[in-house]
Amino acid sequence: MKNGNTIFNRVKNLRLMPLVIFSLFAFRFSLASAQDVPTVTARFDRDSVVIGDQFHIEVRVEKDMMQMVDFPRLVGAQMAPNVEFMAEFPADTIASDGRRQTIGKRYLVTIWEGGDYNLGLVPVLYLDKNVVDTLFAADSLRIKVGSFDIDTTVDQPVDIKPLRGIPLRFGEIGGWFAICVGVLAVVLLGAWFLTKYRHRIPLLGGERPKTPPHIEAIRRLEALQNQKLPQNGKHKQYWSGITDILREYVEGRFGIGAMEMTSEETLAALDAPRREGLVDETRYRNLGGLLRTADLVKFAKFTPDDAENEAAWYDAYYFVEETKEIKEEDEK
Repeated sequence: MKNGNTIFNRVKNLRLMPLVIFSLFAFRFSLASAQDVPTVTARFDRDSVVIGDQFHIEVRVEKDMMQMVDFPRLVGAQMAPNVEFMAEFPADTIASDGRRQTIGKRYLVTIWEGGDYNLGLVPVLYLDKNVVDTLFAADSLRIKVGSFDIDTTVDQPVDIKPLRGIPLRFGEIGGWFAICVGVLAVVLLGAWFLTKYRHRIPLLGGERPKTPPHIEAIRRLEALQNQKLPQNGKHKQYWSGITDILREYVEGRFGIGAMEMTSEETLAALDAPRREGLVDETRYRNLGGLLRTADLVKFAKFTPDDAENEAAWYDAYYFVEETKEIKEEDEK
């Protein structure tokens, strides 16, 4: 045994024996895997076509399930003149048997000129561990493309025939005629409506309906009360607001230019409506007291108390309520 020629007798250190055995198995596995390379086949789904036909190239790879392959991207590429790759479809598993499987991919192709075409060998990228290689199909792709034969002695080119004159029928324009009549009716109706009611439409220059003076005055008095000006020490602004509201109401209700008058002039102008019974005597006196107190607040820096502030607002409110114009429609 010491003089033997086996690989085990040449190992001086028995502790290296497992490493030697593993190396032998790895070498044997690498030899086996090198022989188990995927096989590639490619074919047309037809033997012959004519110009402009669309047909498929079918590429198949038979391999071990652990091996990886990648099919070429041929859309936009030109393997031969007049050959156009129009689309490609996703790769799919066609067959599977244990560890062996067959992967297939299809390409849609068309050719624009007749003749015999040889597209060569279809390449497939192969990846296995640290191996990157390109595999080719065993046979070249060949196809015959037929063209259309034209006998010029029989078939002569001719000009395009002129259009035939076809009489116009009402059914062809009946729908458009009905639409035109409808549009015309809507336009005429709209014109009549605008002519008759234009004065009621503000956007067309008509007068806006005016708010009655007493409604506007009451609305402004309520808004002034909600501001709580006296509680914040703004007496002058509060009393000025009340008198302005009353002056504008008197101007709108009785036609008196109270906004440009003094307090005494306003009272003098209201004397006529008072005599006519349009203004109650008590409301007339309360209005005079309100206007005079307001002048003191605005010009003499007089500070009224809370009771006077509240009384002024109620005097103004009831003056408007009891002197407002009541139309016949309201009475009914």
